[in-house]
Amino acid sequence: MGSSTSVVLAALVANGAIAVMKFVGFVLTGSPSMLSETYHSISDTGNQVFLLIGIKYSGQKANRTHPFGYGKAQFFYAFLVAVLLFGIAGWESLKHGYDAVLHPGHGGGGDPFTLFGATIDPFFVNVVVLVGAIGFETYALAKANAELQRQITEYGWSGIREAFRKTSDITTLTAFTEDAIALAGAAIALVGVVLSRVTGNPLYDSVAAVVIGLLLMGFALALAWENKRLLIGESLPKADEKRLREAILSRDGVVHVDRFGTVFFGPGNVVVTADVSFDLDRETEVLDDEITAIEEELRRTDSRVGMVYIEPEV
Repeated sequence: MGSSTSVVLAALVANGAIAVMKFVGFVLTGSPSMLSETYHSISDTGNQVFLLIGIKYSGQKANRTHPFGYGKAQFFYAFLVAVLLFGIAGWESLKHGYDAVLHPGHGGGGDPFTLFGATIDPFFVNVVVLVGAIGFETYALAKANAELQRQITEYGWSGIREAFRKTSDITTLTAFTEDAIALAGAAIALVGVVLSRVTGNPLYDSVAAVVIGLLLMGFALALAWENKRLLIGESLPKADEKRLREAILSRDGVVHVDRFGTVFFGPGNVVVTADVSFDLDRETEVLDDEITAIEEELRRTDSRVGMVYIEPEV
């Protein structure tokens, strides 16, 4: 959880600073793509706040009303990020960009303006802000990628694509994807601003805003889908379950594993249940010790295993 928190805090600082920069850039230049990017960064900042709430809430200890703990809170708050923040920001960006396409303004981001007695070209304001945003987002993405790569190495996944399908750390997954999309959005806005300046046609800037909106809405759908599998109770991948079954069968006295199931109750927290057939001549005290040994063996086999429920059959 500590690694996820540091990833989210890094993204929060980066996106908060970027949101202010982009809003100032929009106010000074009136660029449609800069407004879309402002929506984008505001949603990103809100995203991190929701994720931090989820991390804190999920850290509560199990109790009578929540016997398996509060780990799924992270899945819920990440789902809110997708629906409330990215969906709304994406729609607003798309709507504003579409309106700018129909009613174009000035090519290059607006007319020159005076600030503290100096005449400033809005084009350079946009470029400086977007280049700064790219720098901040690169830092945040590198932080999230480092944590994701650590998980890929730990669990033997083939790469980021497999990690997206199998990770239960939805907080890091959200931060990584959000940072990647934010970096792409800033680059798209920069291309739109530069093309509008070079050609004198504001359409490029407006189209960039539309593309950013579509990008955000697409990410909202993808993130919601990834959260769905965990919210409704996904099991460990088949290969991981097979290793756990084999760990049980490797114990002396175990004849057969009759029923076996796993389910995520939070990031990196799996509950395992199994009906295990033992030798008929096992005494009750020995059987209890063997069940305890099996529980410890399962946790050694996979660090994500938390609670284990073994139902002995003789």
